[in-house]
Amino acid sequence: MRIESVEAIPADGACYVRITTDDGTTGVGESTFFTWPTAVAEIVKGIAGFLRGKDPLDVEYLWLAIYRAFSFRGMAVGGALSAVDQALWDIRGKHFEAPVWQLLGGRARRAVRAIRVIDTGTLDEVVAAARRAVEQEHYTALKVILFQHDHHPRRQASRIDDLVARFAAIRETVGWDIDLGVELHRNMQAGDAVMLADELVRLRPLFVEDPIPPDSVMAMRAFAARVRVPVSAGERNTTIWEFAEYLERPGVAYVRPDVGIAGGITHVKKICALAEAFHAQVLPHCVPSGPVAVAAHVQLGICVPNWELQEHVPQDAPRWTDVVDRVIDVRDGYLIAPERPGLGIELNDAGIAKHPARAIDVSDPPLREDGSVSVR
Repeated sequence: MRIESVEAIPADGACYVRITTDDGTTGVGESTFFTWPTAVAEIVKGIAGFLRGKDPLDVEYLWLAIYRAFSFRGMAVGGALSAVDQALWDIRGKHFEAPVWQLLGGRARRAVRAIRVIDTGTLDEVVAAARRAVEQEHYTALKVILFQHDHHPRRQASRIDDLVARFAAIRETVGWDIDLGVELHRNMQAGDAVMLADELVRLRPLFVEDPIPPDSVMAMRAFAARVRVPVSAGERNTTIWEFAEYLERPGVAYVRPDVGIAGGITHVKKICALAEAFHAQVLPHCVPSGPVAVAAHVQLGICVPNWELQEHVPQDAPRWTDVVDRVIDVRDGYLIAPERPGLGIELNDAGIAKHPARAIDVSDPPLREDGSVSVR
């Protein structure tokens, strides 16, 4: 079996990849570099010539050959490599007539617990969304995007007071049986974030995610050493070497690799094993990923021992349901692993055609009171 063709298919904020072999087997993957998906497509086109004629089962060799080709780094490169890797694992599963999770070692759990992401809004809107996610959608864990756009121009005491009050209102609404994560979205300076974390301890957040910008791994580790709340970080990182630096003592408690930029299934499996060696848990970045990346995450989540939760929003919008033959099933807050061979999901070309690729334009950033650019 040899690779015959490699297609890059940018659609909406994703770039899907389809690899076809000379016996007609196809594999699909997804880059989650959602800001500029067409940049990923160009890199995939550059990789395609190398891949043609190669054995698709040589996943480790092909990953290393692509990654080491020019030693360029970054999300566009990571996104292309990740999508190709997922597609190769999809082919591998179909070749051996088994779901990918079986090839990775079999089940470590019966299903993957989801953590429902609650979007921004007014306090009443966020509280209502949290109540709905628990009472109607039956999730047992929620991640709240606590920091709002209108927090940027506020002064320190007012900002922290409002953030604490918001989280307290959500905790009161859902009770103590629901795990609550706090997402700060890289919006705070270290000193202010430490003060906020200290005040949140009494409300028992499961984690505080991306409290400061991800520019420095050392700074994030230093932050983690100063607070009593578990820290979650890594959604903007792409390699095992970066995650190793997060995990050095003192380190983060939850690592956040994204299968669509952090090297696909091959590389994220290694990141998870590294985290396990440091008794750290995995909480992958999976929103606003498309349905192929969600499926790839679930394949890993079923078999990785320290896969704690997988962030999720219901994928019932046309941008997701149109592009594949099915989306991953969610039951009572758990993502169900497909039993079909490979990733268990196929692209729908007609549906993809309805969603042309879009890049996210750079817009005016949030500003502080004096007109300077806020941290993000």
